[in-house]
This record gives sequence, structure tokens and C-alpha cells, in this order.
Amino acid sequence: MERCGWAGPEQIYLDYHDTDWGVPEYDSRALWEKLILDGFQAGLSWITILKKRENFREAFAGFDPDIVAAWGPSDVDRLLGNAGIIRHRGKIEATISNARVWQKIEAREGFDTYLWNYVGGSPLQNSWKTLAEVPAFTPLSEQLSKDLKKEGFRFCGPTIVYAFMQAVGMVNDHLTTCPRHTEVKALIRR
Repeated sequence: MERCGWAGPEQIYLDYHDTDWGVPEYDSRALWEKLILDGFQAGLSWITILKKRENFREAFAGFDPDIVAAWGPSDVDRLLGNAGIIRHRGKIEATISNARVWQKIEAREGFDTYLWNYVGGSPLQNSWKTLAEVPAFTPLSEQLSKDLKKEGFRFCGPTIVYAFMQAVGMVNDHLTTCPRHTEVKALIRR
């Protein structure tokens, strides 16, 4: 199997590439979780977040935005003492405020609908042959980032948003030489 060049060499990374990355996600809560994790990844490598993902899930109440939205300063302090996660006050505080923004969008139209409308409800299919061709961000991720910020989201710049779009399958950025490109392409919502 000729995977995308960024995957590996650790098994957790290979498993993530082979089963999770790029698979279209339509669950509002799961989409919020992935956006939050991509925000925590800013300035770090994804493998760092991937290794701590279960700790994050435990620390943030299973990434239930309705629970997290009710948290306050004492919860920030508690999380800052948790060595199992990235202890960055700004990112922790942003997660709590982002949960409140998620609630607003979810009540208005559904967070999943809000996001998937940017790609017409179906993953964009790219045809990159090399990692050098894959952009760090696109005009679409710039627009989505700008719109998320208008809604009140934080830690959602264009590069973070594009990584998120790749991870949740809004864009299929598996290289065409990777078997997952065709497999993920077949997962289009009908």
C-alpha cells in the first residue's frame, strides 16, 4: 500500500490515515471535536494531538459541547493541571467559548449543515499526485475561517480550517496514488 507520504511511521498514525482521515463526517458533535483538536494542534504536530486524543476526550466530557459550554474559570484551572492534554490557557478558554458558538449554530441550522454547505453537501475531490501539490490552505478554507470567526470561533485560521476540512472529508486530499483516495471517494453521501 502506497499511503500518503505524511502517514507514519508510527502505527497510531498509520491507523489514523487508513481508517479515519478523510472519511466524510456528518455528525455535528464529532465535527466540533475535530475542529477543536485541530485548533489545539496549532504550532504542534498532529501526532502529538493524536497520541493525546483519548485524554482530550476524557478531559472535555467526550467533547459534548453542551457540557463544555457551561464551564467557567474553575474548569479552565482544572484543565490547566491535566498533563494528559495540551495545557494552553488560550486554547482551553477558546474551546469553552467555541462550545457556546457551536450551540448557537447547532440551534440555528445544525453545525453539520453549516459546514457542509461550504462544499455543497458533498466532498470536493482533489487529484493530487504528490504532497508538494497539496496546499496548506485554499480560498475556501480562508472563507470558512473568516465566517467561523464572524460567528465567534477562535483558533480557526485558514490553515487549521483546511486541515480540518481534510480530516473530516470535506475535501478528499488523499493522493491519487494512495488506495484510500478511491475508497474515500466512494463514501459520498447519497
